[in-house]
Amino acid sequence: MHIHILGICGTFMGGLAVLAKEAGHTVTGCDANVYPPMSTQLEAQGITLIQGFEPSQVDLKPDLFVIGNVVSRGNALMEEILNRGLPYVSGPQWMGEYILQDKWVLSVAGTHGKTTTSAMLAWVLEHAGYQPGFLIGGVPMNFGISARLGSDGQGAPSPFFVIEADEYDTAFFDKRSKFVHYRTRTAVLNNLEYDHADIFPDLAAIETQFHHLVRTVPGIGRLIVNGREPALQRVLARGSWSEREDFGVAEGPGWSLQTHEDGRFDVFFDGQLQGTVQWELSGEHNRMNALAAIAAARHVGVPVAQAIEALGAFQSVKRRMELRGSANGVAVYDDFAHHPTAIATTVAGLRKKVGAARILAVLEPRSNTMKLGTMKEALPGSLVDADLVFGYGAKAGRDALGWDLGEALAPLGQKAAAYDDLGALVQAVKAAARPGDHVLVMSNGGFGGVHQKLLDALA
Repeated sequence: MHIHILGICGTFMGGLAVLAKEAGHTVTGCDANVYPPMSTQLEAQGITLIQGFEPSQVDLKPDLFVIGNVVSRGNALMEEILNRGLPYVSGPQWMGEYILQDKWVLSVAGTHGKTTTSAMLAWVLEHAGYQPGFLIGGVPMNFGISARLGSDGQGAPSPFFVIEADEYDTAFFDKRSKFVHYRTRTAVLNNLEYDHADIFPDLAAIETQFHHLVRTVPGIGRLIVNGREPALQRVLARGSWSEREDFGVAEGPGWSLQTHEDGRFDVFFDGQLQGTVQWELSGEHNRMNALAAIAAARHVGVPVAQAIEALGAFQSVKRRMELRGSANGVAVYDDFAHHPTAIATTVAGLRKKVGAARILAVLEPRSNTMKLGTMKEALPGSLVDADLVFGYGAKAGRDALGWDLGEALAPLGQKAAAYDDLGALVQAVKAAARPGDHVLVMSNGGFGGVHQKLLDALA
């Protein structure tokens, strides 16, 4: 089959393209912005990329157009497809029908931690010899790639597939969450709070989508549920038809943990000690992610002791507290955090790691939710553990904020400042930094290459 992908350079659609090519399909694609690193990754796979959405692309005559959720009505190529009555389908639906059909799908859903937990779970299965397929919204360092079909060891694709299950909508013509298409058998429900203010009016609307996900899990499937989350309890109160195991519970049946001062933690199931995870990752969020991965892997047959051993060799994910370099005694980290809860968790994790050393937080609030200003009041509270805060908000262009970042950060007083010029921000960080400091850059985008700019300036 020849598929032509509209919006191919997004993380999900780019991963889909790699999987389709690996499965033997002919793949071409287009996007508004075709540039590295995604463009080079796709071209290395022999995938032809076209800049823009010219209507003439219908002359490629693919068997099917696969539509990403970046595409909306008014897109010139989409309008041509509709006018000609050509066949099209959403990316998530194509995944469900052509990649995930007949597989044991392990989906990881939640507001936070999807990428890291998916990476942990894929690594645990890999360590146990399962050679799973996966599609993850980041690059797990244990694999060096974000998507693959996997293998059964005999030349056929693996029967197991781990997928990061996003609650964002599917396409302009399908406003259900992506994850309802994935034919999930093992569902990790990691956490749930309000996000994606551009498409969901409130938390209740997101809970409804999670309820739809739960409805798709078969009776022989299993729900791995964060027992600390009231929103997830409300979701399950609306109906649940599968086995269920809770994690993070303080007492009673399910998965729990006990942390040592050095970061190791003991794993308990139904009150019985299963073993100790010995690793260098920090933060309660990572320990909860690990519990979920252990529980999900157990559902497909991985012994708990083996999962615990695998996590000791887990190397995290790019852009998750990734040390990008050091210059003149100042360390610069990159992290994907952009929701206030994730920002607070990330800063707290670094604080646990560096102790009393100064943390200089550099933040770009550029997600759709943040650009709308829905959570601007929560920003100061999420940054209280940082010693200095440098905020960046463009005043023009696609990533422009619709609100005053300086005003939002004002409750932090003298330790916070906002900039609309990236060069000025870099110089401000350079002037403030001193040996022993830790600069924590947080954004869900490229942030104008600020990480290297900071390292160059500090050097």
